[in-house]
Amino acid sequence: MAGSIPPAASSTASLPASSALPFPRPRRPSGPAPEAAARHWYERVLGWETAPGAPLRLVTGVRFDVLDVPAEAGAAALRHLAPDSPVALMGGRMRLLVAAGSAEELPGLLDWLEWGALALDLRALGAGGLLEAPAPPVRAGAGPRPGAGPVAGALQGAAVWLRPPEPGRDVEAALPALPSYEGVVGAPDLVRLVDTVAARCHRVRLRRVGAEPPVRGRDQPLAFS
Repeated sequence: MAGSIPPAASSTASLPASSALPFPRPRRPSGPAPEAAARHWYERVLGWETAPGAPLRLVTGVRFDVLDVPAEAGAAALRHLAPDSPVALMGGRMRLLVAAGSAEELPGLLDWLEWGALALDLRALGAGGLLEAPAPPVRAGAGPRPGAGPVAGALQGAAVWLRPPEPGRDVEAALPALPSYEGVVGAPDLVRLVDTVAARCHRVRLRRVGAEPPVRGRDQPLAFS
């Protein structure tokens, strides 16, 4: 019709098709990737050596060794650890950090404690070993995500800290060690830790074959205590 106003052009007609999508365009992350941040925390904040590549792994035998045991056995041994001695969980396994050099001493220690002849679900990571790095603890002020606690994460298969290492503290001084190790005076006793863990590992093994041992026995204090 003469004199009529032509219809207004669509506001999206001149825009690329991608601009009309109902969600924003992806943005580049403003901070480092989670693995890069975790590597920085271990290497720069704690001073722990990590292995190159992914997944992120910690090098054992330098600052610490690791006892890898069933979670039940590890839980029974927590009383032998200092409150700030780091402990990690992964699945049904517990990783107890012990003094560097302990892995080499473990076979002889088990023999001395009369556990060496038994097949125990107990292994040690020492020089040349690698430990999957648990995610660093949530930073102060940031509340934990629902279901993201240590036990929940471990049940999902991820390595998590049950007792995380504390930056600025001398972690080595809190790790279980043999009394004869130089420079570890006052550290928790590795002998008692290994004896407790071995007894629990043996109990778990017997339970699996339907022969639960009595409560009394190897769980009692050692004869030389």
